[in-house]
Amino acid sequence: MKQYIVDAFTSVPFAGNPAAVCVMDRWPSETAMKKLAMENSLSETAYLVKEGEGYRLRWFTPKAEVELCGHATLASSFVILNYIEPESSSVTFHTVSGDLHVVREGSRYVMDLPRYELKEIPVTDEMEAAFGVRPVKAILGLDLICVFDDEEQVRTMNPNQKLLAGLEGRLQNATALGKETDCVSRSFCPELAIPEDPVCGSAHCQIADYWSKVLGKQIIEAYQASERGGYLHCEIKENNRIAISGEAVLVAVSEIVASLQEE
Repeated sequence: MKQYIVDAFTSVPFAGNPAAVCVMDRWPSETAMKKLAMENSLSETAYLVKEGEGYRLRWFTPKAEVELCGHATLASSFVILNYIEPESSSVTFHTVSGDLHVVREGSRYVMDLPRYELKEIPVTDEMEAAFGVRPVKAILGLDLICVFDDEEQVRTMNPNQKLLAGLEGRLQNATALGKETDCVSRSFCPELAIPEDPVCGSAHCQIADYWSKVLGKQIIEAYQASERGGYLHCEIKENNRIAISGEAVLVAVSEIVASLQEE
């Protein structure tokens, strides 16, 4: 089986967020998919099998399967539209989060993703202890979003991973207004064996939605201030959807020779 390593939300290798993409003829065992994701030790490994006019897509962290992953969806569309179906300009992925449509526009891949209901919750001492800085606001959707006074607090914080794991939400995100972009953010997910997700598309389904309401803007230019860094172009759409786009670049292609079927 061929495996592609793609850096998403970047135009240069070794930046953005790396994902492994496996395009297969049939599904391997779930145990094998979990083991390969653990072996890859990337924040996500994406598995795809052709289904109808699109592809069934599943995402695995080194620890568990997840219900939505933006950067691995971008990486998967990059692989499909450049190496599997290069004559196509769009692809549809069937996922547990519904059908996700991706369109290639120049060097960018525009993903149609869901938004989530956001509600403000009280800022707690536990949040302050986990992030090392007290948030000025806390928002809960699929993930926890903690808002801080300025981007330097976000860029320089060194959160306590054990305390982060005790907070609400699938991921724990820190965000602030940006000086050069609309917002600057970081994403942490210790419970899924991801101390810091370099550039998180699914988190920005909520982060960009929040800042869109605060700033009164339909389009949000976001920067994820991890060590690798990455840019996301986010546009709020009707029907509770958001378009998140970015570039991607191929880093490696390998052949998986181990059996992925249960003995």
